[in-house]
Amino acid sequence: MWQSYIKHFKNYLRLERSFSDNSIQAYIRDIEKLVEYLELSKTNVGPREVQEENLLAFLKYISELGLAAHTQARMLSGIKAFYRYMLLENEIQEDPTELIDAPRLPRKLPDVLSYEDIEQIIEVIDHSTPEGTRNRAIIETLYSTGLRVSELVDLQLTNCQFDIGFIRVLGKGDKMRLVPIGHDAIKYINLYLEHVRRDMPIQKGSEDIVFLNRRGKQLTRVMIFLIIKDAAEKAGIHKKVSPHTFRHSFATHLVEGGASLRAVQEMLGHESITTTEIYTHLDREYLRQIITEFHPRG
Repeated sequence: MWQSYIKHFKNYLRLERSFSDNSIQAYIRDIEKLVEYLELSKTNVGPREVQEENLLAFLKYISELGLAAHTQARMLSGIKAFYRYMLLENEIQEDPTELIDAPRLPRKLPDVLSYEDIEQIIEVIDHSTPEGTRNRAIIETLYSTGLRVSELVDLQLTNCQFDIGFIRVLGKGDKMRLVPIGHDAIKYINLYLEHVRRDMPIQKGSEDIVFLNRRGKQLTRVMIFLIIKDAAEKAGIHKKVSPHTFRHSFATHLVEGGASLRAVQEMLGHESITTTEIYTHLDREYLRQIITEFHPRG
């Protein structure tokens, strides 16, 4: 139903608008993300039947997924271009995007770090100290997995399945999920475990916790905030940076790279967008492939 229209839109961009291949691919990805959302939400409408409320629901969904505001605006721009084309070709009589503006997005999202920002933050960490080795592992983990700060501080050694490239995460509502973790994060966690944590006097109750303070006790959420804030300031990042910023960056970079909305939703531990349907978990190998293929540090 959609593919024929998308194909003709692609030809229009190439032949009549003379867009570059990269630009064309970006426009097509924007339309495909809308189609994916409509399928996930069981909204069985074709391109000619899409209404303004369908598009507003899509924007609300990608906002709640944690995508950067600029990514939301760019996706809306691609969808607007598609419907201008549909209007031009007399496929529709009214443009459903006409009254939708980017500033009307449901909520303002925190700043999202670019990949260059993240590399700058990593570069200022002093790896010669035990705390620096630990902090590098923490930052790599946050960016590689999109964990909430509470999930990070509660991460347990027995839930780290590095041999298959996954960690088990206890999320909201005590729901356990499997999250793929990239090679870089595994590398730096293992360095921390082997060269720092192994030689620490670990306090009772923290024996299975991955990240500990210098006294061998579980880190607090506040401590993670301070670690992130200090590293960002030293790197000269003039954005409001928190552990949650890495979660938004994780989601944004995956979707901008081409990952499916549903795969990102699964890894973040969000509920299904179809409230009446029991959520069917995606294949583990597929999730690991998403990280490997689309994550900058996969």
